[in-house]
Amino acid sequence: MTLFFYIIIAIITFFAFLHAWAKKEYDLSRTIVINRPKEEVYGFVRQLRKQPLWMPWFQRDPDAILKYKGTDGKPEASFYWKGNRKVGEGIQRIVKVRQGKVLETKILFIKPFKLNALTYIGVKEIEHEKTKMVWGVKGHIPFPLTIISLFYGVERLLAKNIERGLKNLKKMLEE
Repeated sequence: MTLFFYIIIAIITFFAFLHAWAKKEYDLSRTIVINRPKEEVYGFVRQLRKQPLWMPWFQRDPDAILKYKGTDGKPEASFYWKGNRKVGEGIQRIVKVRQGKVLETKILFIKPFKLNALTYIGVKEIEHEKTKMVWGVKGHIPFPLTIISLFYGVERLLAKNIERGLKNLKKMLEE
């Protein structure tokens, strides 16, 4: 019985050490240049109803349930989604709008696990008919996801999807 007790203490200590060592905050963003006017790019990306058209997560389940609430593109507008296990379930709500420049949304993932995140989109005109857009996500990683993130980090989990989404958006707006 004593050996079993020591093994349990060793396992708990090991996981506590991993949790203490792991990063608990993340901020991941990617940038792209879109050959369209800034107002057009911003007007498109601020609409929650248009996000499933370019965000890669929604392409994984075309039959996902999407419900919208509020005035799209304005603070407090939100949408709920529920899809297959690849899409999960959650709620996204617009929390900040700086017209023509910045859009911030809070996301609550309900499934496959509970997690909060803040997404941000910023646009800036770099030339006439050329817009630089930044799309990012930041948040806090709770236990036990901190330990999982040591082996399968946020960068690995999200970066390719953000890049794919930006390429989808660029293609969609430039055609």
